[in-house]
Amino acid sequence: MSDFRQPGAQRPAHTGGVRDDEARYEAVTSRDARFDGEFFFAVVTTGIYCRPSCPAVTPKRVNVRFFPSAAAAQAAGFRACRRCRPDAVPGSAEWNVRADLVGRAMRLIGDGVVDREGVGGLARRLGYSPRQVQRQLTAELGAGPVALARARRAHTARVLLQTTALPVTELAFAAGFASIRQFNDTIREIYAGTPSELRAAAGNRGAAARHTAPAGPGTVTGPESAFASRSASTGIPLRLAYRGPYAAAEIFDFLQVRAVPGVEEIRGPRGGRTYRRTLRLTHGSGIAEVDEPAGPRRRRRPPAGLVCPAARGTDGGWLECRLRLTDLRDLSTAVQRLRRLFDLDADPYAVAERLGADPLLGPLVAERPGLRSPGAADPEELAVRTVLGGPPERAAALVRTYGKPLDAPDGGLTHLFPAPGELTGAEVAEPVRTLCTALADGAITLDAGADRGAAERALAALPGVGPRTATYLRMRALGDPDVGTVAEADAERGGTVGPAAWRPWGAYALHHLWRAGLLPTGEMPGPGEVPGPGETAESGEIPGPAVIPGPVVIPGPGVIPGPGEVPGPRLIPGSGPAPGPSQTPTRAETSGPGEPSAAPEPPPYAPVARAG
Repeated sequence: MSDFRQPGAQRPAHTGGVRDDEARYEAVTSRDARFDGEFFFAVVTTGIYCRPSCPAVTPKRVNVRFFPSAAAAQAAGFRACRRCRPDAVPGSAEWNVRADLVGRAMRLIGDGVVDREGVGGLARRLGYSPRQVQRQLTAELGAGPVALARARRAHTARVLLQTTALPVTELAFAAGFASIRQFNDTIREIYAGTPSELRAAAGNRGAAARHTAPAGPGTVTGPESAFASRSASTGIPLRLAYRGPYAAAEIFDFLQVRAVPGVEEIRGPRGGRTYRRTLRLTHGSGIAEVDEPAGPRRRRRPPAGLVCPAARGTDGGWLECRLRLTDLRDLSTAVQRLRRLFDLDADPYAVAERLGADPLLGPLVAERPGLRSPGAADPEELAVRTVLGGPPERAAALVRTYGKPLDAPDGGLTHLFPAPGELTGAEVAEPVRTLCTALADGAITLDAGADRGAAERALAALPGVGPRTATYLRMRALGDPDVGTVAEADAERGGTVGPAAWRPWGAYALHHLWRAGLLPTGEMPGPGEVPGPGETAESGEIPGPAVIPGPVVIPGPGVIPGPGEVPGPRLIPGSGPAPGPSQTPTRAETSGPGEPSAAPEPPPYAPVARAG
């Protein structure tokens, strides 16, 4: 019996290539980790639900039921398997692809909208009634928005219980629960154990012993607030799971050459780098650190954090992460934003299957398996940086002038990137001011559940932006993998389309072309501008994502011009007109007094500067 559909409901458009229960059972029998997160199975004789790759003995087919989500399995009365931890799988890549109501709703729920604004707030953002949202989600996922958000909260709580020494009272609210009683009841129902038992099972007995004595069997109450001081230097340790192979070096290369001083920094040598950045969140701010894995991780038993079984080599792994937050209620949102930035919910198997058949991309996909399409930790920040253009130092000047300083600098991290509302004054140069006014007024929405087609069209209509920049932002700020060349609008899709052979993974195709040097890095090609096998695009032939006439001038600290007054451009020695948004000049063009003008070859994935 399958629970993929309620009577009269439509089958989900994509379930990882598994279209019927017999095929799903075959995936379970072979313990195929490619389908972890795409569907779940439950065993009626044990009352447990698992991921497809669960290492336990395969149950008889007659005792197996299938569910499209962990929340649906929980709603049916099944508890999570303690061996395979099915709630810890990466999110389904389906939600990154789909632009319909369900796909947008799932992205918003993952971003914590239901916890912050309730079902009514989710419905308002989607432009539907709460009843319509409930009906659509239940039909496709077997659970409504409240149940889906509850499953997310429970998973966050379990991870914190088993990976941190965070006091349970604080932990419950950090996970999004409204009360300690609700937290205790949910943990018992989903995991068949108390919070203390879950923590002890993970070998964190010392942390559990420090908690206030329970008021009843298995419950935890009483305030403790020493965690903030204990974790001030290290943060909350987490493991961010991914499926399949993961080209970590390439994504760290991509982020390194674009890091904005003051907001981002990269520490360590290639192969052992740590990406660090500040985060502007709903209830406060935070600092995130993500480590570059040195190589494939292999363990006999999956760790307690957010991780797929890694003992199967390329079947999955995780990125080590540490988060320091001023308000623990922002934890789940911060994790989700980092997952989007590092593209951790992608399905590299589906990407390789589609792009590997292309004569141009096939060899590139084989050479770099698991290449990802980086998203954005803050879509509005990325939009401002992209439209502003130029090297990262130009955005750093904007940060120093308008960004909010941290209470205490942390290494190279000194500021939060300014919110759009802080960049609408007359002293801010165009086209940044117009963009930020539209973002601050709500005329353009770039949140996780935004209508991608509408946002792209609105961005393209802004002066100084244009279709290429809008397509680039659709790919990165809105996390759309179905982006290829800049072409005429597609009425059905509501935006731009790429070559049919790439869809729906055009963004990954572009990253392969950029990495191989077949297109200048960061360029969004137009129709007929994709090179064929053996061809290499010449720098400067394809316009950059933001074509802005003349340099955009952002005043430095203390230099705020009056209305209509614009100081001269801040010249960089050896520079021509301002490069595009993802184009960084060489070291010779950005070296300061006393610095050598000569430089080695640019790092991998370095953007190509536009010819002057």
